Amino acid sequence: MVSKVFTLFGMNVVSNDPSMEEKDKEKNRPTTVKEYIEFLKKQVHAPSAVTPMLVPDEHIKIQCQVRARIPTTQGGEMYLYLYKNNQDTKEHLAIVYGDDIRSKSLDKTWENETIMNRIVRGAYYGRLEEVVTDECRSLTLTKDQESYLEAQQAKAKSEWRMLSEPPLVRIHSECFTGETVHSARCDCGEQLDSAMAQMQAAGRGVIVYLRQEGRGIGLLEKLKAYNLQDLGHDTVAANVLLQHPADGRTYGIANAILKDLQLKEIDLLTNNPDKINQLESYGSIKVVKRRAMVPRSWSSPALNDGTNSAMPSPLLSHSRNEISHLETSSPVPSSGSSTPRNELDKYLAVKVKKMGHILDLPEDLKLQ
Repeated sequence: MVSKVFTLFGMNVVSNDPSMEEKDKEKNRPTTVKEYIEFLKKQVHAPSAVTPMLVPDEHIKIQCQVRARIPTTQGGEMYLYLYKNNQDTKEHLAIVYGDDIRSKSLDKTWENETIMNRIVRGAYYGRLEEVVTDECRSLTLTKDQESYLEAQQAKAKSEWRMLSEPPLVRIHSECFTGETVHSARCDCGEQLDSAMAQMQAAGRGVIVYLRQEGRGIGLLEKLKAYNLQDLGHDTVAANVLLQHPADGRTYGIANAILKDLQLKEIDLLTNNPDKINQLESYGSIKVVKRRAMVPRSWSSPALNDGTNSAMPSPLLSHSRNEISHLETSSPVPSSGSSTPRNELDKYLAVKVKKMGHILDLPEDLKLQ
């Protein structure tokens, strides 16, 4: 099916009605807000048609400012990396599992810094409890203490090796409503929890956490979109009615962070082909496998009770060829549940039908 992109009320829209001739499409374009709303309900919004222009890789500058070890309530631990950049004023993050993945910009020596300065900003090798003695824990050190720490760090650095296997990676956009107040309008919280659980189990992985609330429109506009959804509009139509792209996120900063973490090949946890296309358009990161993120309630019908579960979802690995053609598959969802579809299911169906996300819908959602 050939899609046609045109501008409607200042927005790029893809028309995908195979039953209409081109001349009929032109004649039947909406001209009023009411016609526009009806039009939106039928349209597919291709990511390539609504994503903002990508910033060239060479224009994006990032620097990791600090790294800290975070023990988790599940008994494991991660390292939290905080980044500054020249594209916005936000503090983007990398949640890193495993000791072998490190930031090049963090490890660079800063002007006039001491060994304790490096330790405080997290630019140390090994584990602090193993390399720092009780006598060296003060912020003010003697020359002998500094020399001791420098020698310990040089030894730990010489023993560091990065593993060659592609790590599990998720590029995740901030979602206050889904992650903090457990909204059932989206699966963002469940996806983040699932990614963290899988990486903790594997002992290795990276979550690039981008501050792109509401698919890039911010929390204020996102809450307006929720009110429009309560009036009967889906998540795509609500964004467009507020004169925003269906998906305004870009992943140039994510690409720069993955490069800074010295990654070249990754297994990507995503249902969104736009993430794959944007990442690979920069040419520095190769997506070796795509791993699907299937809602837990879809593979466990008894859990489809109108709540948003935050448990890990099943995985599927796909070859590089399948990713290129977006012909990946996911576990066939059960259609045995008689529970009425909740808001999360409807949201996911819109992402599949209108935004091209790669996820097999349950049979009853295909018919809606």
